[in-house]
Amino acid sequence: MNDRILRAARRQPVDRTPIWLMRQAGRYMSVYRAVRERYGFLQMVKIPEVAAEVTLQPAQAFDIDAAIIFADILPPLEGLGIDLTFEKGEGPVIHNPVRSPADIAALKQCDPRETTAYTLDAIRIVQRELNGRIPLFGFSGAPFTLASYAIEGGGSREYRRTKQLMYRDPQSWHALMEKLNTLVSDYLIAQVEAGCDIVQIFDSWAGALSPNDFAEYVLPHVKTVIATVRAATDVPIIFFGTEMFGMSSMLSDVGADVIGLDWRVQLDEGWAALGHKVAVQGNLDPMTLHAPWPEIERRAADILRRAGGRPGHIFNVGHGILTETPEENVGRLVDFVHNFVVEPAQ
Repeated sequence: MNDRILRAARRQPVDRTPIWLMRQAGRYMSVYRAVRERYGFLQMVKIPEVAAEVTLQPAQAFDIDAAIIFADILPPLEGLGIDLTFEKGEGPVIHNPVRSPADIAALKQCDPRETTAYTLDAIRIVQRELNGRIPLFGFSGAPFTLASYAIEGGGSREYRRTKQLMYRDPQSWHALMEKLNTLVSDYLIAQVEAGCDIVQIFDSWAGALSPNDFAEYVLPHVKTVIATVRAATDVPIIFFGTEMFGMSSMLSDVGADVIGLDWRVQLDEGWAALGHKVAVQGNLDPMTLHAPWPEIERRAADILRRAGGRPGHIFNVGHGILTETPEENVGRLVDFVHNFVVEPAQ
């Protein structure tokens, strides 16, 4: 196996900087769009053969160092009794949002091995096709990000209802988070059992919180999830959120092997703030891939120089690849990162 990402996640030496890209299977690829014309988004997620096909597309097109299973963070919520659809032009919509103690109490217990069996089947198909060539990522939304969708009923900019529940009824908030802890932990463990070699926890919206709120209402639950997965598996764990530089001291002790950095912080500064106690992932602004190649090259080289050849850097974009990203730029970026040589940090 090309195990560069697994080695880098454990801060072990690698022969070249490994690279994968969040949302690397998606709408910027013509082969993805051809599949999307035949299926709705949830159909693509829930038909294992289709999810496997889409997962493999970037691994077949580029010299990428890992595949990530094609899925979404929200369908696991359906196992709790949450009614989810994806609406054209609106994105995810939750039709029975969770906003009261009664709503929280009504959430079902579930086994992701049954309620998300479609994703686990897709993992098995992909692993057969990869045949050990590169690692396969599993992933889940983090408890806070899942809670924010469940409470708001979809995406949000202000997270008003989420924060109101936290502040006005912390007991109910923690009860909800504990149910989500169990869901996320079980889901990640099930993905590893199905064949994933590494997992990432997406806390995409935790940057909407102040550091104090993150410490009080979210951090203990993230630690619980990571500790639970760690006790049950031996795969590396990545924790990723956006706009979280102010929480670096907490993130360095969250228990993950790797902390993802978005593009709003210089990679060397972000890594130093974490104390070099963990590996880091990132952190090219995904919009950069729409720029002319010399600008992409300049910015990628700057990130690699800031990493300084220190063991423990996984190159990635600072959030997901955007639509209409030129495919040729993705391929050139992968090759550039692999061929870039920097003197190791002293």
